[in-house]
Amino acid sequence: MTESVAEPKTEQQDPEVLRQQWVQAQFQKANRFLAEKGVIPSKVLADESRYLVPYLAIWKMESKQPTKQTFWVMSGDLPSDYVDVKVAGTAREAIRHFSMMWQIKAENLHKSGATRDETQLKFANLLVSRAESLYNMQNDEKLWQDQA
Repeated sequence: MTESVAEPKTEQQDPEVLRQQWVQAQFQKANRFLAEKGVIPSKVLADESRYLVPYLAIWKMESKQPTKQTFWVMSGDLPSDYVDVKVAGTAREAIRHFSMMWQIKAENLHKSGATRDETQLKFANLLVSRAESLYNMQNDEKLWQDQA
């Protein structure tokens, strides 16, 4: 009779370590994105941020003085984007807002004729696809049970 010995999990195999690495990578991506837009983040409101690994992270972030503002910032397997926190009270509402906003952006690209350019057409199609996914995520009660 041969005894099998379970191999110890490496850090890369541990689901919690992978999750933490993904969240950290998305945090860095969100920070880079904001910096490219001229916004320097100073603080993350982690209790109000949400992570749907490996699809999206939605961060509530404050920017530095003198123009201190708070934003919802989205990163993940989709285009990074941000909006002023005033448009949505919760991460779930922010996701719904991004979904609607991206549908409108895609429609405007089509109406303007920009989608004759293949790159713009691909971008418009990506926006529609991700907007539909976002809508489904924000509409899925199981994903939001921990929110009041």
